[in-house]
Amino acid sequence: MTSQQPKVLLVDDEPNILKTMVICFQSIGFVTHSFTNPQEAVAILAKERFDLAFVDLKMAPIDGIELLAEIKRFCPSTTVTIVTAHGSIDSAIDAVKKGAYHYLQKPFDFKELKLFAEQAWEYHKLAVEVKALRKQLESTLTFGGIITRNKEVLSQVDLSRRISESIISVLIEGESGTGKEVFARYIHDSSPRVLKPFVRINCAALPEQLLESELFGHVKGSFTGAVKDREGRFEAANGGTAFIDEIAELTPALQSKLLRVLQSKEIERVGENTTRQVDVRVIAATNRNLDEALKEGTFREDLFYRLNGVRIKLPPLRERPEDIPLLLQHFLTQFSKETPVEISPEAMRLFRGYRWSGNIRELENVVQRAVVLATDHLIRPEHLPPEIQTALDRPDHTYSFEEIEKMHLKKVLQHSKDLDEAARILGIDPATLWRKRKKYGLS
Repeated sequence: MTSQQPKVLLVDDEPNILKTMVICFQSIGFVTHSFTNPQEAVAILAKERFDLAFVDLKMAPIDGIELLAEIKRFCPSTTVTIVTAHGSIDSAIDAVKKGAYHYLQKPFDFKELKLFAEQAWEYHKLAVEVKALRKQLESTLTFGGIITRNKEVLSQVDLSRRISESIISVLIEGESGTGKEVFARYIHDSSPRVLKPFVRINCAALPEQLLESELFGHVKGSFTGAVKDREGRFEAANGGTAFIDEIAELTPALQSKLLRVLQSKEIERVGENTTRQVDVRVIAATNRNLDEALKEGTFREDLFYRLNGVRIKLPPLRERPEDIPLLLQHFLTQFSKETPVEISPEAMRLFRGYRWSGNIRELENVVQRAVVLATDHLIRPEHLPPEIQTALDRPDHTYSFEEIEKMHLKKVLQHSKDLDEAARILGIDPATLWRKRKKYGLS
């Protein structure tokens, strides 16, 4: 881990330059160890570890390239900058190829040196963080592709694992792109049904007639274009798991047919009166609030209670900011397998400052795009979409209407003696307050 005050090794056989570097680095809070003799610097490497090193290229009897090799041998994580004169640029570039972070050209002024040191420190902190994230990913990926260190998501992972061996129906709620299908697959892969099919059905992708055929199958001649018998997704999933995405988009007629599947494990193909038995575990998902759909009468209450055997709620990415670096590193690894791509500190700040309304799916798409654009294997702000480049130009705290409502409700509930008083303060009836508490999971 990096310390709050970076430790810096400074090696230059010109005392005046060395003195300037010491004064500059100490002025910005860096702890310095300086040497004019490179052999003395090698000796301290066996006892001390450094975050940064600034090493002169032309020295004797050990030059900067040789000292770079010694630093990397004793402490590979040290970020090394080569200090060079104009005539030695080619050698400095060679040093970068051998593991140096960058090179600093003489002569330099105080302001330039300070800026360069701060950039090297930002790079070093990022490199250390990336290394830690890669280690953490090795264990995190055992959750079947669920990448998180967020407590709320981890609790949902644990719940998913505990109910995986049962046949109980599961309802997964969360905004688009939060990973509902990944959770459904995790439950299936952790269950005794793992060797049987996992079949996904998107209820929003097809009109009602085609969706009915997709779900339950059809017989030849049952409608225009039905030129042969066809099994539906429930039959295809027999013995396994049917993942029904965007369940709230089902029409009342299809909701009734789905209820029959859940109650009696029976289906009928479109245009056929024959009943067929299917053994399917149903996992449903929605990005809408089904409690509101029940209240509006657009979703059947009996179907809801059949689906809602276990309810898993996934928070949006903006509520789990600690996962952004983890997911970012995962996607970087996924999309740059042959030649690793790094991310600049400036781009990392933008990734962390953006709200990610499209959640994990949006983050994945942005990383894939940036990897393609980063031809020098370093993602910079200009490789990101315009809306992310300007993320830090906005106020630090911008909230949706629902987020503001939730925070206000929570504050009023905390300072009210009972629900009736809270309802009076809010100017709403107690029944409405009860529904909103349930909607936002407030106690």
